[in-house]
Amino acid sequence: CTECGQSFSQSRQLVDHWRVHTGERPFVCTECGKSFITNYQLTRHRRVHTGEKPCGLYCKSFRD
Repeated sequence: CTECGQSFSQSRQLVDHWRVHTGERPFVCTECGKSFITNYQLTRHRRVHTGEKPCGLYCKSFRD
């Protein structure tokens, strides 16, 4: 990263990281409008609305 010097093994990681500096948050939750730097963060956030929780035992998910 030319801004902070952090290095990445994949160019996609740099693209996502660069958003930390630019403030860009292109992934928006359709339920509440909260925005995120990466699609992964949005996917993880959606669990707030669905009640889905990751299962630590088998790396699958389940609902209460």
